[in-house]
Amino acid sequence: MVNQVVVRIAAERIKNGGLNPKTEKTYIIDDITNTDYRKSVEDYILENTEGI
Repeated sequence: MVNQVVVRIAAERIKNGGLNPKTEKTYIIDDITNTDYRKSVEDYILENTEGI
């Protein structure tokens, strides 16, 4: 079960160049190792980004 709040937070950090709280570096999609969450974050970004 994927928590949509976590998905939204991760996706927004990735879209806005925010920091990964674990590494203190810019958050990128490759930081997400769980395949269910990664797919959900990718889908969220595609659905909520204009011009894509």
